[in-house]
Amino acid sequence: MQHHLILRVLAKFIIPFIVLYALYVQFHGDFGPGGGFQAGVIVGAGMILYTLIFGLENAARIAPPGFLRVMAAIGILIYAGTGLAALLLGGNYLDYNQFNPHHPAHGQELGIFLVELGVGVGVSATMTLIFFAFSGRGREEHKR
Repeated sequence: MQHHLILRVLAKFIIPFIVLYALYVQFHGDFGPGGGFQAGVIVGAGMILYTLIFGLENAARIAPPGFLRVMAAIGILIYAGTGLAALLLGGNYLDYNQFNPHHPAHGQELGIFLVELGVGVGVSATMTLIFFAFSGRGREEHKR
């Protein structure tokens, strides 16, 4: 892999801002456009940018594929667990009002936040895993 100094310096400068913007999109999704899917795609794109500039080996050290698989599963479990919690509290699946029966608006906020968090974690991990799978094809050391 060629080492392009300017690209590496720019990437080290811009990737933290990409992640910061993804966090803004994640937490602003309750009140306006955005949310878990968009934030997950932005984080995944930041990781793909890192991989393109610093190489698959360095990216796999930062986010090992096993860790990404666990994070994708955790994202799904957060989403599904939110719905199951509503069922166990006596409501319908993903009926957020059950989380705070005295103040349904607060229950809605909590439920939406948890679902969007699960989607964000799952999408970012899955996007990165898919990119790792395609970029590591034919490389023996990445077939684990």
